[in-house]
Amino acid sequence: MAAVSQTLNQSRTNALRGIVKPARALEIKDQVALALDTLRKNPLRSALTILGIVIGITTVIAVSSLINGLNENVLGGIRDLGSDTVIAYRFPWASLSRPPSEWFTRKELQPEWAEDIARLPHVKAASPSMRIFRPQFGSGTADVRRGAYRAKNVILQGNQPSIGEIFDIKIEHGRMFNETDAEHRAAVVCLGYDTAHILFPEGGEEAAIGKEVTIDGQLFTVIGTMEKRRQGISGGANPEDNIAFLPVTTLRKLYPNQKDYVIFAKASDPSQVSQAVEEIRDLLRRKRRLSNDKPDDFAIFTSDYFLDLWNKISFLIFLLMFCISAIGLLVGGIGVMNIMLVSVTERTREIGVRKAIGAKRSNIMLQFLIEAVTLSAVGGVLGVTFGAMLSLLMKYGAHMSAQISGFWVVTALVLCAMIGIGFGIYPAWKAARLDPVEALRYE
Repeated sequence: MAAVSQTLNQSRTNALRGIVKPARALEIKDQVALALDTLRKNPLRSALTILGIVIGITTVIAVSSLINGLNENVLGGIRDLGSDTVIAYRFPWASLSRPPSEWFTRKELQPEWAEDIARLPHVKAASPSMRIFRPQFGSGTADVRRGAYRAKNVILQGNQPSIGEIFDIKIEHGRMFNETDAEHRAAVVCLGYDTAHILFPEGGEEAAIGKEVTIDGQLFTVIGTMEKRRQGISGGANPEDNIAFLPVTTLRKLYPNQKDYVIFAKASDPSQVSQAVEEIRDLLRRKRRLSNDKPDDFAIFTSDYFLDLWNKISFLIFLLMFCISAIGLLVGGIGVMNIMLVSVTERTREIGVRKAIGAKRSNIMLQFLIEAVTLSAVGGVLGVTFGAMLSLLMKYGAHMSAQISGFWVVTALVLCAMIGIGFGIYPAWKAARLDPVEALRYE
């Protein structure tokens, strides 16, 4: 008998739970509908209330998409550089602080030092490199012509043939210059993908092999054309596709006053990069005749240097994005709190009636919290929508690198929920603390 009674009580309890859960779900659903109804009744006030949230979330989505796209391109470029590549130059490649004046008094590296570096125990190959270009714009200065065709702003780069052992230079047609070309300062050139297509539009890159082009008034024979590289960091065409590779000896003959060389080297094994760096540093110090108490007057760096530099730059961009977004979200949160306080005042009598018929403080507080979260959520959804549209516009309209991040979409929506709770809790508490008698008397 006791077992039967226990079974009946358990069944009754389960039935009650089954009723309470749908009732609670129905109550929350009704409160969300009530919050949306409030938005519809006061569209202008609601729009102004959530405008700050919309702006903040739009900024988060758009800027995070831009950073993601830039990350993909920059990290791809660093991977192309290779983890076993070592670069020597007279001063650091880039700096986030003001460069000291001492940098500009440093003497250039000598191209023949690359031969000594190549003979070091942990170095596989080395090559001097010289570029004729505008580093501040990332584009060249030379014009390359063929008859009526003209390629503008072409980057001129001179290397030793050993550069092919350091980087994966992808030749689509023809060949790269060899030791004989370098030794005789041969007037030969390998054209980048875009340069070849500009100069030989009718027959493509293959038609360029064996033809002559003019660089600074001198004729050069095209011996090779390059494959297309990855998209540029800022989106669109990659400036590295508008390039002409020459033997470094030939480029030195063409520009005798240019002496600013970079030396590229490849470690004999990726695990021996640190040993290669120390050997190159020791050799350059001896070439520079630096005593033990003097610091290096040159810079040596690997792909880790560029990775660290980009991490610092992307962090600064993220910090700026966070500050701008935080201001917008703060304004939006204040707007939510303001409209909820106004709502509490307008509905004081309604709160009194609900309390008089048995509503608890927790019911009143939950109602107003749900309304505040709903307001923030609407702003968040609109912000994500506008941010996604802006990202797509940057990608397909402005040809910029932009990639929408699912992580930041979820983060933006969670932020909106937190704003709704954080800025809605005081109005909800104020509504829950109202005295029912005083509330019923309120006119």
